[in-house]
Amino acid sequence: MNTRSLNVAASLLLVALIALCVLWEGWLAPLRPGGSWMMLKALPLMAALFGVLKGRRYTYQWLSMLVLLYLVEGVVRASDPGLGGMLAWAEAILAALLFVTVVLYARLSAPSRQGAAGN
Repeated sequence: MNTRSLNVAASLLLVALIALCVLWEGWLAPLRPGGSWMMLKALPLMAALFGVLKGRRYTYQWLSMLVLLYLVEGVVRASDPGLGGMLAWAEAILAALLFVTVVLYARLSAPSRQGAAGN
């Protein structure tokens, strides 16, 4: 897998995770009827969006640590009844896939590997 395909995959996963967080806490299964302030949990992910779209390695590095919080939240809330539990599983799966993708991108885009690509 090359860095271009990893960049596209990470971009799609990040947008999907942002959309899931906003929809989940705003309309689908909010903690409180009528929506909740928990939808603001998407803001840190949105801070990473342009860096990921531009392929900035540093953004991928810190995003790899941030996305683990969303993975943990998804696993913890997966036992919620009904739609909330299903959305939590979706969050956990998206976060896990995003974590793997950003770690692979950061690894493959390392300056020490740029010279080795031609060998």
